[in-house]
Amino acid sequence: MNKKVLITGGAGFIGYFLALSLSEENFNVVILDNFIRGNKDTLLKKLISKKNVQFINVNCMDLLSVMQIDKDFDYIIHLAAIIGVKHVNNNPYSVLENNVVMLNNIIKLSKAQKNLSKLLFASTSEVYSGTLENFGMQIPTPENTPLSINSLTRKRTSYMLSKIYGETMCIQSGLPYIIFRPHNIYGPRMGMSHVIPEQLKKAYETNNGEVMSVASSQQSRCFCFIDDAIEILKKIIINDSCINKTLNLGVQTPEISIEELIQICWKVVGKKFIIKKEKNTIGSPMRRAPNMEKTTKLIGMIRETDLEIGIKKTYDWYLNNVFKTKAY
Repeated sequence: MNKKVLITGGAGFIGYFLALSLSEENFNVVILDNFIRGNKDTLLKKLISKKNVQFINVNCMDLLSVMQIDKDFDYIIHLAAIIGVKHVNNNPYSVLENNVVMLNNIIKLSKAQKNLSKLLFASTSEVYSGTLENFGMQIPTPENTPLSINSLTRKRTSYMLSKIYGETMCIQSGLPYIIFRPHNIYGPRMGMSHVIPEQLKKAYETNNGEVMSVASSQQSRCFCFIDDAIEILKKIIINDSCINKTLNLGVQTPEISIEELIQICWKVVGKKFIIKKEKNTIGSPMRRAPNMEKTTKLIGMIRETDLEIGIKKTYDWYLNNVFKTKAY
């Protein structure tokens, strides 16, 4: 019998590619979304037309509707959340409240399952930001790093707090859980609110040799291509040794500056620009890189797509599906 999996927020970036990959391995996939953030594009329509894929339009905030969903899932993967700097700055209280309420409803659904193997919760690398800012910490950062919070008056803290609270809810729920903390996942179909598609768009639209403003140029990150992230997630899902563990999701190397990243984007587009360095983004950490030793020990070696190759694949998709069609 094929395993049955529910993916909340399944129309979003990671959710879509995870659903697609699992469907190709004969999982019975149910995508739950209400398109507050997810995109009902031709790719999603093609995916949900498959025999082993079902789509349900449900708001995870509505407990009554959530509890009407099937009770025979082997895995529930909770990706749905209010995220993004824009949302956090505009309404930080709703971000905090809604993320907690949605997870609480999904935990109740999980407890109602007949034979649930695992509940997977998408946390965030943002949970490390307070520790880095207040005390400094080891980078690449292991999962057992003590967590500290930023100033409660800072709007961005609300998102990080919702995820720390969410991790605690999963741990204390009594369910077989896996918490994963994504670190700078990128690739096709991720929208425009991310440094890589943003810079690819700027490079595409800007004349060669012009001045390009770059904020937070010396901040550094490790960027993980979506294909690699999905392979890690699939291994985590099926590996029982990951139960009741908190795991980083990403790649440990290379850690590069935002300036270096943007230069790769420009190279992929085939243009050169003059950099005008702007101030750092408020609340954004100077460094972020996951220690992947724990994850690798549990699931085996992790594939790592070369950053330039991944950005080239991302650019090719955006060029044909967004930039040329003006679909942004």
